Amino acid sequence: MENGTYFYFMLFENLGYIRYGFFSLGFMLYCAIILFNVLIMLAIFLERTLHQPMYILILCLSVNAMFGTAGFFPRVLTDLLSDTHSISLEACVLQCIVIFMYVANEYMILMIMAFDRFVAICKPLRYYNIITPRFLTVSVVINLACPMILLTINGFLSTKLKICGNKLFKVYCHNYEVVKLSCEKTIINNVFGLVILITTTVIPLSLILYSYVRIIIICQRSSAQFKSKAFQTCIPHIVVLLNFSIAIISEVTLSRIVNLDLPTGLSVFLSLEFLIIPPILNPLVYALNLPDIRKKIISLINPFR
Repeated sequence: MENGTYFYFMLFENLGYIRYGFFSLGFMLYCAIILFNVLIMLAIFLERTLHQPMYILILCLSVNAMFGTAGFFPRVLTDLLSDTHSISLEACVLQCIVIFMYVANEYMILMIMAFDRFVAICKPLRYYNIITPRFLTVSVVINLACPMILLTINGFLSTKLKICGNKLFKVYCHNYEVVKLSCEKTIINNVFGLVILITTTVIPLSLILYSYVRIIIICQRSSAQFKSKAFQTCIPHIVVLLNFSIAIISEVTLSRIVNLDLPTGLSVFLSLEFLIIPPILNPLVYALNLPDIRKKIISLINPFR
């Protein structure tokens, strides 16, 4: 690429004074995300009765939300206040890795959550023999390490491409957009991208759906009280899963289908939904639906109550 390996975010051009409005909104959203997720993390960390697999996995979701948004918000807020909106290839690839690690980690954690609920509801007598602290630790480490390795390799492959363009029509670095700017064959990148998609999204989603289908089948054969209790523990996870999946589908659709005639503002919002809505909505879902977390958060906010 001419003039070295730098890209320019074109959507920040000609925003005028409205950029200060976007900055204020983005800053408030980021502060809310940090506040809500830190409250969830503190509630689970400080309350010993919440040191159980389901709550530990909820804590992991909050940690992942902080990780993913840290790869997006500081950079986009800086760009909104800056007169130049360039980013080096290396920094761009790093942002790609962080953001897509967040996506992959989210599905991996939701997959372990679904298995945890499956064992708790379908095999309650064997729950503590199967979901042991060792099993949980190994599962989380392996499922988070695999996407990191795959995405790091994918990022390395992207840095080796010969780039012939420097304009990104996004507000953050997207690996697919970077690869499209290459002026050489990208077969290896495309194949490896497909492997990542299957490994980090298709397989986890399939296992999640299998777990919840089995839970539904068991519930249909059980008493109304058992069914009510099962749904009470599963509904927050299903809401989080649907919310995140819809956001990802919006982002993928907008990235891959270029002929969608949508206003720029709406298109940008839909492409950012997975980085904004789940990190702020997930803590609210769990805080409102799980009494143990809600009580601890209230005690943290008002210790004298």
